[in-house]
Amino acid sequence: MSGNILAIDQGTTSSRAIVFNDLQQIVGIGKMEFTQHFPASGWVEHVPEEIWATCLWSMKTALKKARLTASDIAAIGITNQRETTIVWDRATGKAIHDAIVWQDRRTARVTDRLKAAGHEKLVTRKTGLLLDPYFSATKIGWILDNVKGARKRAERGELAFGTVDSYLIWRLTGGKVHATDASNACRTLLYNIATGDWDDELLALFNVPRAMLPEVKDNADDFGMAEKSVLGATIPIRGAAGDQQAATIGQACFEPGMMKSTYGTGCFALLNTGTDMVRSKNRLLTTVAYRLNGKTTYALEGAIFVAGASVQWLRDKLHVFEDAAETDTLVKTSDPASEVYLVPAFVGLGAPWWDTDARGAIYGLTRNTGAADLARAALEAVAYQTQDLLSAMRKDWKGAQGTVLRVDGGMVASDWTMQFLSDILDVPVDRPAILETTALGAAWLAGHKVGAWPDMKGFSKRWSLERQFTPSMNTATRKTKLKGWRDAVQRTLTK
Repeated sequence: MSGNILAIDQGTTSSRAIVFNDLQQIVGIGKMEFTQHFPASGWVEHVPEEIWATCLWSMKTALKKARLTASDIAAIGITNQRETTIVWDRATGKAIHDAIVWQDRRTARVTDRLKAAGHEKLVTRKTGLLLDPYFSATKIGWILDNVKGARKRAERGELAFGTVDSYLIWRLTGGKVHATDASNACRTLLYNIATGDWDDELLALFNVPRAMLPEVKDNADDFGMAEKSVLGATIPIRGAAGDQQAATIGQACFEPGMMKSTYGTGCFALLNTGTDMVRSKNRLLTTVAYRLNGKTTYALEGAIFVAGASVQWLRDKLHVFEDAAETDTLVKTSDPASEVYLVPAFVGLGAPWWDTDARGAIYGLTRNTGAADLARAALEAVAYQTQDLLSAMRKDWKGAQGTVLRVDGGMVASDWTMQFLSDILDVPVDRPAILETTALGAAWLAGHKVGAWPDMKGFSKRWSLERQFTPSMNTATRKTKLKGWRDAVQRTLTK
């Protein structure tokens, strides 16, 4: 059997496809950005047809660059932006509304009302999550209540809901398969992480018809066949995982106590807690890391809504620089005495604060503040927010002590940022040789399922370190910087 695996990595700002060979080496990549729509303040939408079109183009491009055809691919693995919500017509496959993105805050008043009514304790106990518009359930409700006739159609079973993985599986299989995996299902506020199934009490609370929901499968499972009309030959789809869980797998964080943090549009840190379903007392999330052979492995997760997006904001809105890659050089020219703090609460603050109404702020500006200082503040904010998460994890679970952090995502290419991250966390930071760990995780799920790739132990042995960053900042400086950051956050919080 061929060991070539095609991974679809459908992200928040771009879709990409990567072909890996049987040695887990990248042999072809296709990538295309797509449009971000902001219909109102705090609203974020994507066009589902554009998501599909960019995925299709990326798959064809990756195969072409790899000099392979669909017949050379053993299986497809899918990873995706989580929580983003799509509702489509089962008969036509067409979405009835644009996708509501995970960053979208339009349902904040709904979650506030549910909190006020005392429902958060029940929701957290069953899902491991908090009541926040970040997750899918209230987004589904918004679509059903704002598209004419949608709720009645959903109750009749005419409409399908899915996160992006489900939507892509539906499109790839020509509508034959409506399925998701446990790592995506657990981000909807509708999935009980203890029972491993959709929860009727939660469905009633959020008024979501069960008829809309996909079947929940393991992360390595039979998700049907991509039809010949898509790429020129039928290909089995055998792996699916939400992007952060896929990165955890791609980083080979299979043992309890191992932690990865992905720095892309947002930042998401997952700490493997094994079979221990750790209940956070510090407003972190208890989530499914992965489910294999019917057995669930759990994780503590900290979600930061804005990481690389703040660099994009400086580039696209303030025109501080033309290319995000310039930041690594630019920060080296910043004033060492500058005490500028950027709190990137553009869509509220995530863990451990969970303040929906907070908005971005910059503190410490002087007449001497320039572009380099703003760029540095944006990069430093990523490290400060990660420290907030790690601190909360250590309070929640003793297995988080002495953690070595494995990192991935676009921002980790910056040596300056990774060194500052290590300094602020006061832990080693490991950057892998293959930075495309999200796609690699999806590829491993599919490759292992079809028997073309090694098991966990064999895959872990192939994980390769490119560089380790170790702390070099003195304790006094670290404490001073963190004190300034926490003061800035407190000034920004509204709750």
